[in-house]
Amino acid sequence: SETFSFVLTNVDGSRKIGYCRRLLPSGRGVRLPEVFCIISCLGCFGLFSKILDEVEKRRQISMAVIYPFMQGLRESPFPAPGKSVTIKSFIPEAGTELIELTRPVDAHLEHVEFQALLQRLSPQLILHIFASAVLERRLIFLAQELSVLSQCIHAVAALLYPFTWAHTYIPVVPECLLDTVCCPTPFMVGIQIRHLERVLEQPMEEALIVDLCEGKIIREVGDEELILPIKLQQEVLTSLSRHNNNNNVHTPEQVNSLVSEAFVQFFVRAVGHYSSHIKWGRSGRGSFQERSFCKAIASRSCRSFAKKFVKTNMFCLFIEEAERSRIPQEGKG
Repeated sequence: SETFSFVLTNVDGSRKIGYCRRLLPSGRGVRLPEVFCIISCLGCFGLFSKILDEVEKRRQISMAVIYPFMQGLRESPFPAPGKSVTIKSFIPEAGTELIELTRPVDAHLEHVEFQALLQRLSPQLILHIFASAVLERRLIFLAQELSVLSQCIHAVAALLYPFTWAHTYIPVVPECLLDTVCCPTPFMVGIQIRHLERVLEQPMEEALIVDLCEGKIIREVGDEELILPIKLQQEVLTSLSRHNNNNNVHTPEQVNSLVSEAFVQFFVRAVGHYSSHIKWGRSGRGSFQERSFCKAIASRSCRSFAKKFVKTNMFCLFIEEAERSRIPQEGKG
């Protein structure tokens, strides 16, 4: 079986995530694969994965055994962050089971496996991809397996935390939508490698094309090494190389935490002083002072990077949120 996901983006920029399990029903002879899918505006992938494990287990017995389990799910409230819900479910010959489903407190690293990126790409190439994503360019990822595309694209998007990719985002592009690569706006998409020739024939604007099977970049703009400040690049590279070393045995959760921390530190060092440059009015609304923010950066390479980064959608959305975050505490002494 194979697990993958897709994203539906609404006109207002809100997203719904489809989390899928593709499997071949048990039996003999020619059988069509089936896909079970959960669609949600919440990215609780660990919880969804556990639900789909249960669905898959029941499907191997019979489709009819799935329905009582799903009915139990529908009748249970969705757990609050950090809380659990217990579902009772009966399986023939196994009896009644209690299945506990827990929603994580913080879901930003849910369904993220940085190890998937580190196994396929060198730290230097990961930095090139990160640099392109930070400036909201067009990124195309190629792989054979749907699960590899899904894992790697979610991992790249997670490198941007605490910022959020705000443009077209399709972890697995269906064949009928391959002309997405002709969009003049930023996008981050995954395409099965069998469609590579068709993609290269498209009248595309500049894009970064990454082959996850071979672990190489097929096409790039050419300035990727120059986007990020050299000193900060070196710090991230050192951190990534350390986690990529086979002598270091880390659990997937530890790898996620260590890699995420390296990129969060990059943002802290580059633009972490933003809060000192929000001017607060009497109404409690803030106003970001872009000029003083950029002038406050001593390093020329960091200042050059910041001047480009402040123009991106992801930075603007982040700052808009920060400008709203100080609410006057009226009536409180």
